[in-house]
Amino acid sequence: MQRSPRPETSLIATISDAVHTKSVVWSASLTRDSVDNNRMQESLAVNSDYKRSLLDSLNLFKGVYPDDIHELLQQCDRRDIEAGELLLSPGQKNEHVFVVLSGSLNVHVGSPETPLIATMESGACVGEMSIIEDRDPSAYVIGAEDTHLLVIHQSVLWSMVDASHEFAKNLLVVLSERVRSHNRVIADNYGELQKFERHATTDALTALANRHAMEEIFPREIARCIEKNKPIALMMIDVDNFKQFNDMFGHIAGDRALSAVSKVLRSQFRPRDLLVRYGGDEFAVLLPDVTTEEAMAVGERVRMAVSGSTGDGSDSLIRIPLKISMGVADLQAHGTLETLIRDADAALYRAKHAGRDTVSK
Repeated sequence: MQRSPRPETSLIATISDAVHTKSVVWSASLTRDSVDNNRMQESLAVNSDYKRSLLDSLNLFKGVYPDDIHELLQQCDRRDIEAGELLLSPGQKNEHVFVVLSGSLNVHVGSPETPLIATMESGACVGEMSIIEDRDPSAYVIGAEDTHLLVIHQSVLWSMVDASHEFAKNLLVVLSERVRSHNRVIADNYGELQKFERHATTDALTALANRHAMEEIFPREIARCIEKNKPIALMMIDVDNFKQFNDMFGHIAGDRALSAVSKVLRSQFRPRDLLVRYGGDEFAVLLPDVTTEEAMAVGERVRMAVSGSTGDGSDSLIRIPLKISMGVADLQAHGTLETLIRDADAALYRAKHAGRDTVSK
């Protein structure tokens, strides 16, 4: 439960309860030595150093002179939270920076049940990013244990920035560390995403096998045909003028067009033919036990099927017939998947330059 601001005028009193200081001892020392001016000045100096050491234990206050922010600290509050208690969450406006005086806080992204991404120990702070960005918090911050917090309202925070250059510098350091931390999380997640994509084998839009699957299954089939001394051909297929189609009818219509083409392609090839979405508006088909001439005949049949089955009004978003160009190549002696793709790509390039809507070898 949040407490009302404390009326004490001593800097140590503002934070002493949470860090278990012995300010009473110092106060008694000051009183006892008050008869002796020299001893009084010495005690004041020690007390000032003690205040400085307390502040230096907090990241935002390292190197800050106590006198620069003495009055501003009196405007701060203290809050105690229990283990498991929610401090910050997305969708809940935040106007405070919370400095951990003792205990610790756990940080989760997405929901409180997601894996822990950070633990904020004594001296660290939370809440500053939502104030700087003027947005709701981006993470859930929860007490990892019973925790004591110094609570700085955003108006006091900016006053501290104006009052102390060291405080302003420390705030910049905290923000830069937070950005670096976010970048590390993004990099880690991107690595996990790449790993997932490498293992995924199905294209989400067309439900065909994707390029990752192709890199696994095509070499095996090529090796089988080589071992049995059988021909094998590759067909590269490209939807003609697909960019213009997207520009004219929109990306939703473009996705529907790719789905329609993939459906026709699936119906035109044998079950043993390996059809994949190669990427973008390109498809690849590996045809085991098929020569170049046979693949050319298959290509002509497929080309006419795509043109005749699309733009017929069955899908209101596909308003014009779709056309495809095709490049065909067969595996040469000592060839590999890479050389087969290269040769089929070159044939597809020739089909495009021949006017599109054609099959080339």
